[in-house]
Amino acid sequence: MAMNGILVLEDGHYFLGRRFGADTTSGGEVVFNTSPTGYQEILTDPSYQGQIMTLTTAHVGNYGVNAEDMESAKPRAAALIVRDYHPLPSNWRSAKSLHASLKEAGIPALSSVDTRALVLHLRDNGVLRGVVASLDDATGLTLSGQIDSSHPVVGPLLAQARAVPPMTGQDLAKCVTTDQNWTMGDPKAPLSVVALDFGIKRNIVRQLAQAGCHVTVVPAHTSAQEILAMKPDGVLLSNGPGDPEPVTYGVETIRTLLGQVPIFGICLGHQLLGIACGGKTFKLPYGHRGGNHPVREMDTGRVEITAQNHGFAIDPSSINGREVAISHTNLNDDTVEGLRHKRYPAFSVQFHPEASPGPHDSHHLFERFVALMEKHQ
Repeated sequence: MAMNGILVLEDGHYFLGRRFGADTTSGGEVVFNTSPTGYQEILTDPSYQGQIMTLTTAHVGNYGVNAEDMESAKPRAAALIVRDYHPLPSNWRSAKSLHASLKEAGIPALSSVDTRALVLHLRDNGVLRGVVASLDDATGLTLSGQIDSSHPVVGPLLAQARAVPPMTGQDLAKCVTTDQNWTMGDPKAPLSVVALDFGIKRNIVRQLAQAGCHVTVVPAHTSAQEILAMKPDGVLLSNGPGDPEPVTYGVETIRTLLGQVPIFGICLGHQLLGIACGGKTFKLPYGHRGGNHPVREMDTGRVEITAQNHGFAIDPSSINGREVAISHTNLNDDTVEGLRHKRYPAFSVQFHPEASPGPHDSHHLFERFVALMEKHQ
């Protein structure tokens, strides 16, 4: 089968591949995830809005797609890049193929790409903007290489890649948040939680419900006054896509809620809590995305293997002398992985304790949130 698709990066590098999914052109920030499984959960995680996902795992598509493992209503990634795609899924839970799912969502994908070379390029140069497109004529092109804007076939795609908006400065939470409130869990549960949806994964809500909470998920722009009027026992600040600093409405809401109700932040929610407490964020060169990132809890020295998906981090120097303490650090690069407020019942983690997909080392954080709410009651 001929190479009939291409990924073009803003620096002129390109990679040929074979198309599957939707036959469309799509641009975004090209990133990579090192998880060995869980492509469905990754693709449907709203945190990947505006990003072209490269998977380092060897086989993709072999267990198909099902309704139960969706982290949101539809795939959110801008495009998908893989090495080996298996078009015929073999799993009793499979309801459709990955190709069919992506085609329905209008998301293009490429297989047979040298993902090792692509990931090394991103690690060396940082994440880059790119475009995935069909390629009718690959004459004169190798499997990967370098081109400039004068190339008659690929040149226009290079211009499109360079026109993709950079992730820095983008508020993408407003693009993925819910339009209306929705709930999960027993309405008679002893604890009620309001979850601010900046791009929430369903498994976060499931974990809270299983921990004995009735959860009401509300849009990201919901005010503190509206939240407090619901008389929750706690507030969950969810994960989400994009740059945290433009999400000023979320930061103002958090500042008002601090000290009035227990707060638990995850990923983007962690960054927003840090900003609300006076901190600043910075963009990582290529981010943390995968299911095997070691994190140390500062108080106990305990090391947990965590699932992560973020491109920004809290600047530790910006919170020196503030009312938050660093509770967790990343053992790979010493970045901030958790915060704890010194006066108020509020804490957050940069990683994903719901672990879908990923290890279960951090599930205890939901129990910690429950204990904090019970103590505050």
